[in-house]
Amino acid sequence: MTNTFLFVYLVVFLAFIFDFINGFHDAANSVAIMVATKVLKPFTAVLWAAFFNFIAFLFFHLNVATTIGSGLVEPHIVTPYIIFAALIGAIIWNLLTWYFGLPSSSSHGLIGGLVGAAVVGGGWSVLNWHGLLPVLIAIVLSPVLGLLISWLLIKVSHFLLKDINSTKAERWAKRAQFVAGALLSLGHGGNDAQKTMGIIAVLLFSTGLLNGHFYVPFWVVISCNFIMGLGTLMGGWRIINTMGTKLTQLTPLSGGCAATGAALTLFAATDLGIPVSTTHTVTGAILGVGTSNGWLNTHWPTVRRIIWAWVLTIPAAGFVAAAVMAIETFFKLGIN
Repeated sequence: MTNTFLFVYLVVFLAFIFDFINGFHDAANSVAIMVATKVLKPFTAVLWAAFFNFIAFLFFHLNVATTIGSGLVEPHIVTPYIIFAALIGAIIWNLLTWYFGLPSSSSHGLIGGLVGAAVVGGGWSVLNWHGLLPVLIAIVLSPVLGLLISWLLIKVSHFLLKDINSTKAERWAKRAQFVAGALLSLGHGGNDAQKTMGIIAVLLFSTGLLNGHFYVPFWVVISCNFIMGLGTLMGGWRIINTMGTKLTQLTPLSGGCAATGAALTLFAATDLGIPVSTTHTVTGAILGVGTSNGWLNTHWPTVRRIIWAWVLTIPAAGFVAAAVMAIETFFKLGIN
């Protein structure tokens, strides 16, 4: 029994490592726009983003955490070994894509890892398709929605500012981007930190540490937002370079519209309890403002690399998690 609880604590610590890497990996989503448009210097930008990552728990219900913890796979089959394998799959994929500067989705890495480990642990029947289908649909819809909202915002902004002095318009655009960046970081902290909360909560529930019913303890809420903020503070500079400069040329105005479009999408998804990808959403929003003046303003080779990373994330993380789970099962059978 003592060894079991020691392993549970180890897996909780591993979940915090994933949460930190999520913030580190996805810092680009929150700050790349402000850095690229020179609204804030890099370190100031990550401070700004980290603060709003941390306080996000004050603004959102824990709908996404509930979806992750009890809506994707049947909670009764979850064991510390399944969660361990899921986290290993997500962490390895995150680190690989960070190394190559690809803005893949930490969220979908975790979902892929959980699905892969659960299938090996209990078979395909343990998957909850009622919860998985909205997530899979959101993979496509979230970047499209971010693109459409940001495209509409930049068009409306150009119309409203057409008769205003360009210097004055740029000054207002920079001020507005402070607010847009704060909203985007709130959306990131609200949606992404809840994924780690859900993983830890279902781990505690499966080992009988939640007194028989599923919920997210407050210490888990606080710690996940805090650790994600720390990760964001470190900044994933490789991905910031890709997001901020290689997709399209951003201005204070277009950057503010992209951040606002992404933030609105994240707010809606979090309220609905859908664990969407902040990375996908922000990339779609940046493409939305980039294509507002024609498709030639977008660097399509970079877009293709990002799309391949999106396509591969869930199966790659799922494969790694399934392999880890299979190795764990083999050793347990050998010991018995």
